[in-house]
Amino acid sequence: MSAGPQPQTRKSDVDRETDRLARALLSRITEPGDLALAQLLSRYSASEIVEDLRTGRLTTKAATHWRARLPHAHPEADLAAIVRLGGRFLVPGDDEWPEVLDDLVHIGGGYAAPPLGLWVWGQPHLADLARRGVAVVGSRDATPYGVYVATELARELAERGWCVVSGAAYGIDGAAHRGALVGGGPTVAVLAGGVDVPYPRGHVSLLARIRESGLIVSEWPPGSAPMRYRFLVRNRVIAALTRGTVVVEAAARSGSLNTANRARELGRHVMAVPGPVTSALSAGSNALLREPDVVCVTGAAEVLELVGPLGTSAESEQVGPMRPRDQLDPLAARVLDAVPVRRAAGPASIAVAAGLAVSDVLRALGTLAAGGFVERIDDGWRVVR
Repeated sequence: MSAGPQPQTRKSDVDRETDRLARALLSRITEPGDLALAQLLSRYSASEIVEDLRTGRLTTKAATHWRARLPHAHPEADLAAIVRLGGRFLVPGDDEWPEVLDDLVHIGGGYAAPPLGLWVWGQPHLADLARRGVAVVGSRDATPYGVYVATELARELAERGWCVVSGAAYGIDGAAHRGALVGGGPTVAVLAGGVDVPYPRGHVSLLARIRESGLIVSEWPPGSAPMRYRFLVRNRVIAALTRGTVVVEAAARSGSLNTANRARELGRHVMAVPGPVTSALSAGSNALLREPDVVCVTGAAEVLELVGPLGTSAESEQVGPMRPRDQLDPLAARVLDAVPVRRAAGPASIAVAAGLAVSDVLRALGTLAAGGFVERIDDGWRVVR
C-alpha cells in the first residue's frame, strides 16, 4: 500500500551530488592545482573526466598517472569519513564555496589552478570568513620578537571582527592562530594533508581549539599525509582566501614568501613587518619591504587601513598598555629577540644571531633571567614560554 507521492530530488541536486562524488574521487587521484586537470575541467564536467578515465578514453600522459591511482580511490568512503567527523566537502557552486578562489585561474606557474573542492572541518561558513580574511604567515623557526608580533597582530584583528588565516605550522603560524583565539575570533588553518591528520603533531591541541570556533581546511581527502611539496601548493589557497597577506618574520628562503608572491599575483594586498637587520630570520621579510607594492605594517590598525572598508584609519587606534618587555633596555631586547623559543642555544650562537659580543650577551642574559624572560637549560638558554 502506497503512503502517497514520494518527494522527488531535483535534477540540479542530483547533478551537484554527482559532481561532488566525481570531484572527491579526483581529489584522491590527482594533486591540487594540476593545470592539466584544470584545462580538462574547463571543457568537461568532473563526472565526464572520471568516466573517460575509467574507460580508457582519456589517454594523456597525466591521465596515465591518475589512472594508476584509481584502484585506491573510494570517494563514497571519503565523503562518509568527513561527515562522521562533522565536516563537509565543498565544491564550486555550493553556497559556502568562496568565489574568491576562482581568482586562481588568473595566475600562472605549476600547480596554481583553483581547488577541485575543499574538505572542511568546523562549523563556521567558509565564504563568510573569507570576506573578512587576513593571512598572517612567517617562519617556523621564529624569534620571540616574531612570535610576539604575530600573536598581538592576530589578536587585534580578531577583536575587530576579522578572520586570521594561516597554515598551523610551528612559529609564526601557530602564534597567529593562538592570537586569534585569544582575541575571540574564528581562525582558519589550511593544511597540507587531510583535515583529520593533525600536523605538526605538536599542534594537535591547537588544531582542536581552532575547529571549536573556526575551520580546518584542506584540498586533500581524509587520511592524506602531508608531504614537503604540498606545503607550497596549499599556500596559494591561504593567499586566495584572504583580502591580504602579512609576512611577520621570514628568512630568505621561507615558504611564507611563496604565499606573499601568490597574493601579489592575485592582486591582493601584501604587507610585511620590519625585523632587526641583524636577524637572519627577518632577511626575507625585510627584503620584501623593498618591493614597491609591499606595504610596511606594525600593527592591526595599519593592516586594516589596506584591507578594511574605506575610511579605516590607524590614527583612531589607541596605544595598548605598557608590557614588561617594553621596559627592557635596547641591549636586553636585542638579545631576547635572538634567543630560540623551542630549543636551547649557547651564548656564542645567540651572540651570532644578535650581532653582539659574547660578553654583552652574557650580561644581558643575566638581566633577562632575573626578569623571567629566559631560562638556562643544560648548556644553553631558551625563552620562558
